Amino acid sequence: MNIQLLQALPMLLPLAEQWAKDQEAHILEVGSSLPKQNLADASELGVKNPERIRLLSVRAVPLPDNPLLKQAALATSLISPNTIGLTLRYGIFIRSDFWGNRALVAHECVHTAQYERLGGFSQFLSLYLKECVEIGYPQAPMEQEAVFGAKRICG
Repeated sequence: MNIQLLQALPMLLPLAEQWAKDQEAHILEVGSSLPKQNLADASELGVKNPERIRLLSVRAVPLPDNPLLKQAALATSLISPNTIGLTLRYGIFIRSDFWGNRALVAHECVHTAQYERLGGFSQFLSLYLKECVEIGYPQAPMEQEAVFGAKRICG
């Protein structure tokens, strides 16, 4: 557990929330609707409004410009050169070399369902980031829920 990062979370959360909202707005403006199979998967995974989801193919998932937020993203491995997908409520970045990967989209749709269930950006990010800092990104319960949801849908 990164104690310094955990202590910095209250200061970082508003920055993360604004960045996430800005990125979602961009994806919703220029992204693509979910294909029919992914729409069905999203519904099966508990997304209440799957028709609102948009996907955006990117060469690399963008890092925040803010130096503190960028450092936190890299320190937790939430965003790195290896990141292949990132969900910002209804906006989902998909790295271009994973475009069309059903399991990845299903995984990211579980995160959309979590945003809906928890009530939005602030609630989702507070819990998700806390889990990632305290437990570690791959083992965080919300991340594991997404892993198992994608496995359930895609085998």
